[in-house]
Amino acid sequence: MMNEQREEMGKGRVAIIVAMARNRTIGLNNRLPWHIPADLKRFKSLTMGHHLIMGRKTFDSIGKLLPGRTTVVVTRNHALKIEGCIMAYSLEDAISACAGDDEIFIVGGAELYALAMPLVDTIYLTEIRQDVTGDAHFPEFDKKLWQELAREPCSQETPQALEYHFVTYGRKE
Repeated sequence: MMNEQREEMGKGRVAIIVAMARNRTIGLNNRLPWHIPADLKRFKSLTMGHHLIMGRKTFDSIGKLLPGRTTVVVTRNHALKIEGCIMAYSLEDAISACAGDDEIFIVGGAELYALAMPLVDTIYLTEIRQDVTGDAHFPEFDKKLWQELAREPCSQETPQALEYHFVTYGRKE
């Protein structure tokens, strides 16, 4: 779906926001396998006031509605209702439910990221500069189709020593 088509349908830009290790790990046992306070702060500042589209397992791992944002949960279970959430049964339905938002965020998990990749305009990536053991991985993406718009090298000593970069990619026209 091209930007013009999405805008005609009342849809804003679609973005992925994700933290990923060098070996593409994004999760372990339905949890983040690291704790990066600056990444959580960045997530909050970028997504505040917007719609968050997530799979049911990602919602379960967060365990609550995130204040100041509208949560859209994608599930195959038509009987599932989560108080305070918009329920959707496909990624397309989820994006349609976000009409009027100028930027919609896909926040996980791996299966939803893979489905969303062809529709995404922007990737907000926290690039962890080491391999991390995990059971959920971000899909491969062709960097030739993306332009790096920003990169901010960061590091932390606590709660665990990590080097990471905040990177923003925009899809090439």
